[in-house]
Amino acid sequence: MEFKMILKRLKVHTHLQESTNCYIVMDEETKETMVIDPGGEADKIIEMLDILGGNLKYIYLTHCHGDHIGAAPELKAKKGGKILIHREDAEGLYNPDINLIGYIGMQDMSLEADSRVDDQDLIHLGNLEFRVIHTPGHTKGGSSLYCHQENLVFSGDTIFKSAWGRTDLPTGDFKEEIDSITTRLLVLPEDTIIYPGHGRSTMVREEEPLYFNLKPSDD
Repeated sequence: MEFKMILKRLKVHTHLQESTNCYIVMDEETKETMVIDPGGEADKIIEMLDILGGNLKYIYLTHCHGDHIGAAPELKAKKGGKILIHREDAEGLYNPDINLIGYIGMQDMSLEADSRVDDQDLIHLGNLEFRVIHTPGHTKGGSSLYCHQENLVFSGDTIFKSAWGRTDLPTGDFKEEIDSITTRLLVLPEDTIIYPGHGRSTMVREEEPLYFNLKPSDD
């Protein structure tokens, strides 16, 4: 079966110094589209959707932090689409003690998931298939999206180029973070491209040495 993904990365500004990577993925044939982590600047995201002529089917949130969900309410109101998040992070969408909206300096917002996803769930855009990988650690319900057809994974704030996500925030856990990276992401094919929530993309083979040289504690 022939398929072709259109992928756009938008660096959207939130109330943090570092921009968030918002990804737009579209099946070229059907125009079915998914926006991943609309952290801010809804107008910029909507403009790109209109340029692409995409039919927004899903708004996928890799985790519940404010800098990844900030534009979701406006995006949904103007373009539709179902909001998806792992069930372990669904509470964080409306709990400011977890999503850190106040800490980030964002205004109060009301957001509910349309569907809660679980590990190994499959999400389809036309001929494209994405597999949910539960990657707790940064948050308890953090997740990544893997597309075997295009050999790529959207990792949220679980893994970055030469770094891992913070684990000192609500529901974070360092051991789970490293376990998610080493047993769930770095087991993907070595040439898998990793598209993280912040910063530049990387590849599985480039990140393996950093993590597999870590020595477990004797405690």
